[in-house]
Amino acid sequence: MADKKGARPAEVVATAKGADAAGGAGAGPVSEAERGGSRDWSKTLFLPKTDFPMKAGLPQLEPRLLERWEALGLYGKLRERAKGKPKFVLHDGPPYANANIHIGHALNKILKDLVVKSQQMLGHDSNYVPGWDCYGLPIEWKIEEQYREKGKNKDEVPINEFRKECRAFAAH
Repeated sequence: MADKKGARPAEVVATAKGADAAGGAGAGPVSEAERGGSRDWSKTLFLPKTDFPMKAGLPQLEPRLLERWEALGLYGKLRERAKGKPKFVLHDGPPYANANIHIGHALNKILKDLVVKSQQMLGHDSNYVPGWDCYGLPIEWKIEEQYREKGKNKDEVPINEFRKECRAFAAH
């Protein structure tokens, strides 16, 4: 980068870390404020050219969309239009039977919803049927584990109390 005399061009000297305009050691890089203002970074990025807003504002938008779809009776129209077409039913299992709810549960439900809706768009009479843990056995096992940890005998606990604890566990 040096010319024949060994000097560097002024622009390199001015922008080199720790160098001032005269080529000597400075206090460090020059800040945006010292250069006389902030830099407009939008001119350095390839941002999309679109009429869509950069932020969706979903907390404000979603209630309006749901109201509109409800007023149009959109879901009812979709169900009516699908009558007589080949059936596709996704019968889902319980939302959570024996563990605390976590992001995996949400992902599971979202993916199943996508499958059902895509089948609807492919021309099927598609329905999502949420299932529930009819027998509660995994939940009962969890309560029994808690009893064992506390040294309690499940058979000595009144059945109404046991059921109440199972319901409370399922509702957590």
